Amino acid sequence: MRKRRIFGRGCLTLVVSLVLSLTAVAQQNHQISSSSPVNSVSQTESDSAQHPVPAERYPRYRIGRGDVLQLSFPLSPEMNQRVSVQPDGFISLQSAGDLYVQGLTVRELVEAVKKAYAHVLHDPIIDIDLADFQKPMFTVLGQVGKPGQYELRSDTTVTQAIALAGGFASSSKTQVFLFRAVASNWAEVRELKLNDILQGKNISEDPHLRPGDMIFVPESFISKFKKYVPYSFSVSPPYNWSF
Repeated sequence: MRKRRIFGRGCLTLVVSLVLSLTAVAQQNHQISSSSPVNSVSQTESDSAQHPVPAERYPRYRIGRGDVLQLSFPLSPEMNQRVSVQPDGFISLQSAGDLYVQGLTVRELVEAVKKAYAHVLHDPIIDIDLADFQKPMFTVLGQVGKPGQYELRSDTTVTQAIALAGGFASSSKTQVFLFRAVASNWAEVRELKLNDILQGKNISEDPHLRPGDMIFVPESFISKFKKYVPYSFSVSPPYNWSF
Protein backbone atom coordinates (compact mmCIF):
# COMPACT_ATOMS: atom_id res chain seq x y z
CA MET A 1 0.00 0.00 0.00
CA ARG A 2 1.32 3.39 -0.95
CA LYS A 3 1.26 6.17 1.57
CA ARG A 4 1.67 9.83 0.72
CA ARG A 5 4.08 11.65 3.01
CA ILE A 6 4.88 15.33 2.86
CA PHE A 7 8.00 16.63 4.59
CA GLY A 8 9.23 20.11 5.40
CA ARG A 9 6.08 22.24 5.15
CA GLY A 10 7.63 24.68 7.59
CA CYS A 11 10.91 25.05 5.64
CA LEU A 12 11.87 27.29 2.75
CA THR A 13 10.40 26.93 -0.72
CA LEU A 14 13.53 25.08 -1.85
CA VAL A 15 13.07 22.34 0.74
CA VAL A 16 9.40 21.88 -0.05
CA SER A 17 9.99 21.74 -3.79
CA LEU A 18 12.92 19.33 -3.69
CA VAL A 19 11.44 16.90 -1.19
CA LEU A 20 8.07 16.76 -2.91
CA SER A 21 9.86 16.04 -6.19
CA LEU A 22 11.92 13.26 -4.60
CA THR A 23 9.02 11.55 -2.85
CA ALA A 24 6.91 11.76 -6.02
CA VAL A 25 9.54 9.82 -7.92
CA ALA A 26 9.77 7.16 -5.24
CA GLN A 27 6.02 6.64 -5.11
CA GLN A 28 5.17 6.83 -8.80
CA ASN A 29 8.40 5.62 -10.49
CA HIS A 30 8.16 8.10 -13.34
CA GLN A 31 9.81 11.38 -14.22
CA ILE A 32 9.46 14.20 -11.74
CA SER A 33 6.93 16.79 -12.73
CA SER A 34 5.60 19.84 -10.96
CA SER A 35 2.05 21.09 -11.20
CA SER A 36 1.94 23.76 -8.49
CA PRO A 37 2.51 27.43 -9.44
CA VAL A 38 5.59 27.65 -7.21
CA ASN A 39 7.33 24.72 -8.92
CA SER A 40 6.14 25.23 -12.48
CA VAL A 41 8.84 25.58 -15.14
CA SER A 42 8.73 26.46 -18.82
CA GLN A 43 9.32 23.99 -21.66
CA THR A 44 12.72 25.58 -22.28
CA GLU A 45 13.73 25.04 -18.66
CA SER A 46 12.48 21.44 -18.80
CA ASP A 47 14.58 20.79 -21.90
CA SER A 48 17.67 22.17 -20.19
CA ALA A 49 17.21 19.77 -17.26
CA GLN A 50 19.27 17.14 -19.02
CA HIS A 51 22.22 19.52 -19.36
CA PRO A 52 22.07 22.27 -16.70
CA VAL A 53 24.39 25.20 -17.19
CA PRO A 54 27.57 24.58 -15.16
CA ALA A 55 27.79 26.56 -11.94
CA GLU A 56 30.41 29.21 -11.40
CA ARG A 57 33.49 27.58 -9.90
CA TYR A 58 34.47 30.36 -7.51
CA PRO A 59 31.24 32.29 -6.88
CA ARG A 60 31.20 35.66 -5.19
CA TYR A 61 28.72 36.67 -2.56
CA ARG A 62 25.64 38.40 -3.95
CA ILE A 63 23.93 41.10 -1.96
CA GLY A 64 20.56 40.28 -0.46
CA ARG A 65 17.79 41.79 1.58
CA GLY A 66 18.80 42.75 5.11
CA ASP A 67 22.50 43.14 4.29
CA VAL A 68 24.24 46.20 5.72
CA LEU A 69 26.67 48.11 3.50
CA GLN A 70 29.31 50.64 4.47
CA LEU A 71 29.93 53.18 1.69
CA SER A 72 33.11 55.27 1.93
CA PHE A 73 34.10 58.21 -0.27
CA PRO A 74 37.83 58.88 0.37
CA LEU A 75 37.75 62.22 -1.48
CA SER A 76 34.34 63.26 -0.15
CA PRO A 77 34.09 61.91 3.42
CA GLU A 78 30.94 63.92 4.06
CA MET A 79 29.20 61.42 1.76
CA ASN A 80 30.19 58.39 3.83
CA GLN A 81 27.12 56.39 4.82
CA ARG A 82 25.90 53.08 6.18
CA VAL A 83 22.83 51.66 4.44
CA SER A 84 20.66 48.56 4.75
CA VAL A 85 19.16 46.64 1.85
CA GLN A 86 15.41 47.02 2.14
CA PRO A 87 12.91 44.13 1.72
CA ASP A 88 12.32 45.22 -1.89
CA GLY A 89 16.05 45.03 -2.71
CA PHE A 90 16.67 48.81 -2.79
CA ILE A 91 19.04 50.99 -0.80
CA SER A 92 18.55 54.72 -0.22
CA LEU A 93 21.62 56.76 -1.12
CA GLN A 94 22.35 60.20 0.26
CA SER A 95 21.78 62.77 -2.50
CA ALA A 96 21.36 60.03 -5.13
CA GLY A 97 17.98 58.44 -4.41
CA ASP A 98 17.09 54.78 -4.40
CA LEU A 99 19.14 52.07 -6.10
CA TYR A 100 18.23 48.42 -6.67
CA VAL A 101 21.16 46.27 -5.49
CA GLN A 102 19.81 42.81 -4.72
CA GLY A 103 21.75 40.10 -6.52
CA LEU A 104 24.81 42.24 -7.24
CA THR A 105 28.36 41.39 -6.19
CA VAL A 106 30.30 44.03 -4.29
CA ARG A 107 32.29 44.87 -7.41
CA GLU A 108 29.10 45.28 -9.43
CA LEU A 109 27.63 47.41 -6.66
CA VAL A 110 30.61 49.78 -6.71
CA GLU A 111 30.04 50.43 -10.40
CA ALA A 112 26.30 50.90 -9.88
CA VAL A 113 26.86 53.42 -7.06
CA LYS A 114 29.39 55.32 -9.18
CA LYS A 115 26.76 55.70 -11.91
CA ALA A 116 24.17 56.79 -9.35
CA TYR A 117 26.50 59.57 -8.16
CA ALA A 118 27.65 60.63 -11.64
CA HIS A 119 25.45 63.76 -11.52
CA VAL A 120 26.65 64.65 -8.02
CA LEU A 121 30.39 63.81 -8.00
CA HIS A 122 32.92 63.87 -10.83
CA ASP A 123 34.56 60.47 -11.30
CA PRO A 124 34.00 59.46 -7.64
CA ILE A 125 36.20 56.99 -5.78
CA ILE A 126 33.99 54.67 -3.73
CA ASP A 127 34.82 51.82 -1.36
CA ILE A 128 32.07 49.45 -0.23
CA ASP A 129 32.31 46.92 2.60
CA LEU A 130 29.80 44.30 3.72
CA ALA A 131 29.24 45.37 7.32
CA ASP A 132 26.70 42.62 7.94
CA PHE A 133 25.36 39.89 5.68
CA GLN A 134 23.41 36.66 5.63
CA LYS A 135 25.54 33.79 6.85
CA PRO A 136 25.97 30.64 4.72
CA MET A 137 23.52 27.94 5.77
CA PHE A 138 22.67 24.32 5.10
CA THR A 139 19.44 22.42 5.75
CA VAL A 140 18.87 18.92 7.12
CA LEU A 141 15.41 17.48 6.57
CA GLY A 142 13.64 14.18 7.19
CA GLN A 143 14.39 11.46 9.71
CA VAL A 144 16.92 13.18 11.96
CA GLY A 145 16.74 14.26 15.58
CA LYS A 146 16.57 18.01 14.95
CA PRO A 147 15.68 18.87 11.34
CA GLY A 148 16.18 22.48 10.35
CA GLN A 149 18.65 25.06 9.08
CA TYR A 150 22.18 25.33 10.42
CA GLU A 151 24.91 27.88 9.94
CA LEU A 152 27.83 26.59 7.90
CA ARG A 153 30.62 27.85 10.13
CA SER A 154 33.48 25.61 9.01
CA ASP A 155 34.46 22.76 6.71
CA THR A 156 31.59 20.33 7.38
CA THR A 157 30.89 16.93 5.82
CA VAL A 158 27.47 15.33 5.36
CA THR A 159 27.97 12.92 8.28
CA GLN A 160 29.03 15.79 10.53
CA ALA A 161 25.98 17.78 9.44
CA ILE A 162 23.69 14.89 10.34
CA ALA A 163 25.37 14.67 13.75
CA LEU A 164 24.75 18.40 14.26
CA ALA A 165 21.09 17.77 13.40
CA GLY A 166 20.75 15.21 16.20
CA GLY A 167 21.77 12.10 14.29
CA PHE A 168 19.55 9.58 12.53
CA ALA A 169 16.07 9.01 13.93
CA SER A 170 15.12 5.47 14.90
CA SER A 171 12.85 5.20 11.85
CA SER A 172 15.49 6.34 9.36
CA LYS A 173 17.68 4.45 6.95
CA THR A 174 21.33 5.24 6.33
CA GLN A 175 20.36 6.30 2.82
CA VAL A 176 20.85 10.05 2.39
CA PHE A 177 20.21 12.46 -0.48
CA LEU A 178 22.26 15.60 -1.02
CA PHE A 179 20.61 18.41 -3.01
CA ARG A 180 22.95 21.02 -4.47
CA ALA A 181 22.11 23.94 -6.75
CA VAL A 182 23.90 23.68 -10.09
CA ALA A 183 22.05 26.40 -12.01
CA SER A 184 19.54 29.15 -11.35
CA ASN A 185 16.53 26.79 -11.39
CA TRP A 186 18.02 23.32 -11.03
CA ALA A 187 19.48 21.22 -8.25
CA GLU A 188 21.58 18.07 -8.55
CA VAL A 189 20.49 15.09 -6.46
CA ARG A 190 23.19 12.77 -5.16
CA GLU A 191 22.51 9.54 -3.28
CA LEU A 192 24.84 8.81 -0.37
CA LYS A 193 24.98 5.44 1.37
CA LEU A 194 26.42 6.47 4.69
CA ASN A 195 26.35 2.97 6.13
CA ASP A 196 29.64 2.20 4.36
CA ILE A 197 31.16 5.50 5.50
CA LEU A 198 30.10 4.92 9.10
CA GLN A 199 31.77 1.50 8.97
CA GLY A 200 35.04 3.03 7.84
CA LYS A 201 34.62 2.29 4.13
CA ASN A 202 34.82 4.86 1.35
CA ILE A 203 35.59 7.71 3.74
CA SER A 204 36.45 9.91 0.77
CA GLU A 205 32.81 9.62 -0.35
CA ASP A 206 31.66 11.81 2.54
CA PRO A 207 31.25 15.13 0.68
CA HIS A 208 31.93 18.53 2.19
CA LEU A 209 28.96 20.86 2.26
CA ARG A 210 28.58 24.10 0.35
CA PRO A 211 26.36 27.04 1.32
CA GLY A 212 22.73 26.28 0.46
CA ASP A 213 23.08 22.48 0.40
CA MET A 214 20.11 20.44 1.60
CA ILE A 215 20.36 16.94 3.12
CA PHE A 216 17.30 14.69 3.10
CA VAL A 217 17.06 11.47 5.13
CA PRO A 218 14.05 9.41 3.95
CA GLU A 219 12.02 7.16 6.22
CA SER A 220 11.81 4.38 3.62
CA PHE A 221 14.35 3.36 1.00
CA ILE A 222 14.10 5.21 -2.32
CA SER A 223 15.36 3.24 -5.31
CA LYS A 224 14.65 5.61 -8.20
CA PHE A 225 15.24 9.34 -8.47
CA LYS A 226 16.23 11.91 -11.06
CA LYS A 227 19.73 13.33 -11.10
CA TYR A 228 18.40 16.86 -11.59
CA VAL A 229 15.18 18.36 -10.23
CA PRO A 230 13.70 21.82 -10.72
CA TYR A 231 13.27 24.14 -7.81
CA SER A 232 11.93 27.61 -7.28
CA PHE A 233 12.82 30.37 -4.83
CA SER A 234 10.96 33.22 -3.20
CA VAL A 235 14.34 34.74 -2.26
CA SER A 236 17.77 34.68 -3.85
CA PRO A 237 19.31 31.20 -4.19
CA PRO A 238 20.31 29.61 -1.00
CA TYR A 239 20.47 32.49 1.39
CA ASN A 240 21.85 34.78 -1.29
CA TRP A 241 24.78 32.59 -2.27
CA SER A 242 25.25 31.57 -5.90
CA PHE A 243 26.99 28.48 -7.11
